[in-house]
Amino acid sequence: MSDYKPRAPGNRGPVERKTRAGWQAANNGRKDNDKSNPVAPANKESALDKELWAAESSLSGEEEYLAGKHPVLEAMKAGRSINKIFMSNQAQRSLVQPIMEEAKARGIVVQQVDKSKLDRLVPDLQHQGVVAQAAAVAYVEVDELLARAAAKGEVPLIVLLDEIEDPHNLGSVLRIADCTGVHGVIIPKRRSAGLTAVVAKTSAGAVEYVPVARVANLVQTMEKLKAAGLWIAGADGGAKEGFYDTSLTGPLAIVIGNEGQGLSRLVRERCDFILSLPMVGQINSLNASVAAGVILYEVVRQRQQELKKSGASQSSPV
Repeated sequence: MSDYKPRAPGNRGPVERKTRAGWQAANNGRKDNDKSNPVAPANKESALDKELWAAESSLSGEEEYLAGKHPVLEAMKAGRSINKIFMSNQAQRSLVQPIMEEAKARGIVVQQVDKSKLDRLVPDLQHQGVVAQAAAVAYVEVDELLARAAAKGEVPLIVLLDEIEDPHNLGSVLRIADCTGVHGVIIPKRRSAGLTAVVAKTSAGAVEYVPVARVANLVQTMEKLKAAGLWIAGADGGAKEGFYDTSLTGPLAIVIGNEGQGLSRLVRERCDFILSLPMVGQINSLNASVAAGVILYEVVRQRQQELKKSGASQSSPV
């Protein structure tokens, strides 16, 4: 665990870090949806859902997907990184029970879908009602992101994505993260795009350089980062303090919200402060990856200025 301690925020006015006791009192009786059953029911197809399925169906089944009961089960037992398992809603429960149990033990989401969707995913393979989507690269642990910053002797900079479902957005964020020196990206296991081939392609190769951690509970991960000394900044509308007047030079984790809904309520409540970009046009929101780019480059600007000041101070005569 990193030894970084929280730094005093600059120009944040009355914003203060909430206490754990205060959170527990304010959220008594609430339950995080991430603790629900790992089998996600099939929902009605939206336009975005159809677009994502079309994009995924165009990928190579041999490299991106595993099909069949035994291949999927053995892949999990071997410890292979799996994003999600798609299971036909017509599959006999007795035949797929071992897969469901293994997926639950490993925290892998199982989504029930129509058989026709599985046929589109792996048109050339006998899927037996089960298809697993494998990660393009391996995920890492959150501690490894903090260790990466410590190894470089740099102040930690982490990006958390709150239910970013568009793989193109995730790929773009990874590309921006690489360009701005982010030490790692954290995504939730549920309701989030994973490291697919679409993400790898959109990231322009950044997926090979920016480590990604995949967690079961984003809120608990935020608490872990706070314990390691990081401040949590959420990107959302309605911030009281000006974006460019907020100090972003300390140990920092930035949370980017969902493409349509922004930050979820629990995540927003756990943020130490909120960053809001100035909007002067008729459209009052930005694409998630664009917002991430604006914020991260402001972090880069402030940190470079801080380094210049520190260098000038050290070179000045006593």
